[in-house]
Amino acid sequence: MTKILFIITAIIEGATGLALMVSPSLVAVLLLGESLTTAAGMTVARVAGAALVALAIACWQARSDTRSRAARGLVTAMLFYNAAAAMVLAYAGVGLKLFGIALWPAVLLHTVLAILCIASLQSQR
Repeated sequence: MTKILFIITAIIEGATGLALMVSPSLVAVLLLGESLTTAAGMTVARVAGAALVALAIACWQARSDTRSRAARGLVTAMLFYNAAAAMVLAYAGVGLKLFGIALWPAVLLHTVLAILCIASLQSQR
């Protein structure tokens, strides 16, 4: 299960990170229904994209090492990221009234990935 989780995360977050680095406003429109209009917003989005690519690289490299302490640490970090991403995006939709075509699918995806992280951590015990 952890191997599949690493591969799925590497693909999804790698693609999202690359998209943020190349076209941060497009990602913002898809997720939030609004484009990024400042250089600061574009810069922060690109740094976030680089962080997602780094997560993807770590997951891809760890896909064959699913039982080590390092793998468990990576899954724990992924759990935090996915739970936080789901909550931040849900708040954007509910609290800030933002809406893009990909917003609620992204909330659902991150929720499912967080649940898979919990299941993976439980199976490693």
